[in-house]
Amino acid sequence: MDHNKEKDKARALVLFAHGARAPGWAAPFQRLRELTAAQRPDCAVALAFLELMTPSLPDAVAQLGAGVREVTIVPVFLGQGGHLLRDLPQLVDELRASYPDIRFATVPAVGEDPSVLAAMAAYCSAAAS
Repeated sequence: MDHNKEKDKARALVLFAHGARAPGWAAPFQRLRELTAAQRPDCAVALAFLELMTPSLPDAVAQLGAGVREVTIVPVFLGQGGHLLRDLPQLVDELRASYPDIRFATVPAVGEDPSVLAAMAAYCSAAAS
């Protein structure tokens, strides 16, 4: 990935995952970031973690560069639990205070999207084959 080109983009997506102690846990999220970046060449695409891994959400936003004007945070969680109901809104409020010229938006947890659930159900169903 050419980080200089990423920093020139006005829009960004930050994939926000929980994090874990095992380093290999991040691999599917890194692949997801790469696949998303390939589908959205118009956006800088970053990966951030709530805890136990880096970068944190504030660090990932700081690394986006000065040209970014819109950041959409995509929680890569199966559901809207406590982290997304309490921790994420607090982090986003802090980001808005730190970066008043950037518009921040969040979307629901990826696992709540009907097409994602359908893909997961198809995978689970195929496991019985």
